[in-house]
Amino acid sequence: MDTKQTAIILVGYQNDYFAADGILRGVIEEANRVDLTLSNTVDLLTFAAKSDMTIVSTPIILTSDYRGLAESVGILGAIKESGAFKAGSPGAETIPEIQAFGNRILYVNGKQGFNGFSNTELDRVLAERGIKRLLLAGMITSLCIDSTGRAAYERGYRVTIVSDCVSARTPAEQEFYCQNIFPLYADVMDSHQIVSEIASTVTV
Repeated sequence: MDTKQTAIILVGYQNDYFAADGILRGVIEEANRVDLTLSNTVDLLTFAAKSDMTIVSTPIILTSDYRGLAESVGILGAIKESGAFKAGSPGAETIPEIQAFGNRILYVNGKQGFNGFSNTELDRVLAERGIKRLLLAGMITSLCIDSTGRAAYERGYRVTIVSDCVSARTPAEQEFYCQNIFPLYADVMDSHQIVSEIASTVTV
């Protein structure tokens, strides 16, 4: 792995998904999946942060009138109805576990839908740093992770889904995407494999 040309993209590491009282925590049906996703992510970031790897967070922060979701359906409709990710609300804030990495996390704002490249400067930020490979982690496997992964592939990035650092709504959905959908355009690896790749090429 060329760590200088690799970036970890963090998707949705905010209180409304990860906090115990998060508005959207319940969309993940599997018991403890959210906590395991976070624990694996923190372990990966603890290692990656010691390297020269770029780490980017792409939070979803919405205006109080949700004008960016005017025609929203499905989970985006649920976000609008429940008041999730509202700018200035505790639920929209980045979770403390990610904040703890301080300035090692680069925040790219503007995301309103599923795709982390849409309405953001993500592509420009990555290009300026010479990034060629993206490792995706976060919420939700079948929505933001898949949408952002496809958009990255279409832009010429090598995409890797970190399978134990993403959560789907159900175990069956998680398995289906990791075994049948992601391999169409991405590598699928767990965090331990990623750490081994980093360790094999850099001293941290």
